[in-house]
Amino acid sequence: MPWQSGALTVSAGSLSCSCAGRSGWEQTFSNPSKLAAGSAGARCRNVGHSVESQSLFAYNDTMMILGIESSCDETSAGVVRDGAVLSNVISSQLVHTPFGGVVPELASRAHQRLILEVVGEALARAGTKKEGLHGIAATHGPGLVGALLVGLNFGKAMAYGLGIPFIGVNHMEGHLYSNLMAPSGHAFPFLALIVSGGHTMLVQVTGPFEHAVLGQTRDDAAGEAFDKVAKMLGLGYPGGPRIDAMAKRGNPQAVRFPRSYLNSDTYDFSFSGVKTAVLYHLRDNGLPATEQGIADLCASFQDAVVDVLVEKTVRAARSTGIRDITIAGGVSANSRLRSRLGDACRQHGFRLSYPSLEYCMDNGAMIAYVGWMKLTRGIRSPLSLPAVAALDLV
Repeated sequence: MPWQSGALTVSAGSLSCSCAGRSGWEQTFSNPSKLAAGSAGARCRNVGHSVESQSLFAYNDTMMILGIESSCDETSAGVVRDGAVLSNVISSQLVHTPFGGVVPELASRAHQRLILEVVGEALARAGTKKEGLHGIAATHGPGLVGALLVGLNFGKAMAYGLGIPFIGVNHMEGHLYSNLMAPSGHAFPFLALIVSGGHTMLVQVTGPFEHAVLGQTRDDAAGEAFDKVAKMLGLGYPGGPRIDAMAKRGNPQAVRFPRSYLNSDTYDFSFSGVKTAVLYHLRDNGLPATEQGIADLCASFQDAVVDVLVEKTVRAARSTGIRDITIAGGVSANSRLRSRLGDACRQHGFRLSYPSLEYCMDNGAMIAYVGWMKLTRGIRSPLSLPAVAALDLV
């Protein structure tokens, strides 16, 4: 059977474009098991079908990809073989805890110290050596540019040294398609709510790399608001899990914080207002003297955020007619969000799925998975690919 990728087909000993009837080229290779664009004849004569930025690798048996993630404060690497996760190693940086947030320079230095060990452990747990890899994927944005550069350049150098393709991955694509790694994950189309420390967005996904952003935050991301409110309450960093834990013992009706829905015709989000409302409440009333008082504030703030996330997600699903919903990103681990969105989906007849907890946070497995998706479609990246701090999801 020919192995297909984009507009190209690889069969026994030959490489040709699907438009060969019009452009009329074909190139024979002595080793059809591994073909790379850029070699003699590996370009269609039709300018519109140029594949200079693609790499063709045809494998008769399997494809194994290493993924590297270093966009913020997790140094992570994972190995995926034919879409199945073999390993996922995550090293969270505790050095930021005293500062109540991520210090970019400290994050970059920690990635430099950890990345070699993390990658080695990922390969060991996957039961493979670096020579067994068929491609290396790394996050090239969005994120902290210094942190991104560590994983990105490590991945490029390793791919170059091994003579295998390098694939740059948008960090948000990693979260977007992490749902597919689970056996119970949705097929296309689906609606994705991505909620993390740096991003909050609703994305309509109709097929592999066929997606449209319906709405996103205009200011603070949901996870950022959680971290800042946790700091105000003296709960430490990271704030999301600590607010979630405290809120389970609190009364969500204790304080009525504002819900910012913006206009009824937009799926955009805004969480700076509720964060400021907590600040003003503490200014006017002081920090609660009891643990129960802190728990009540946590529950009240958390519900203000969750209400908006659930309402807009359900409204987008009803508007688009999509029945499958997934949530991803660090905040998708929040128990209140999972519970409330689950209830809303059952009420409206939607199906909800989410990755396991280890795939909610930043992780190398999701980067490897998207790298595998790209390479099986003949997509690779040049070694000149830059780190982009504010990379858009397109």
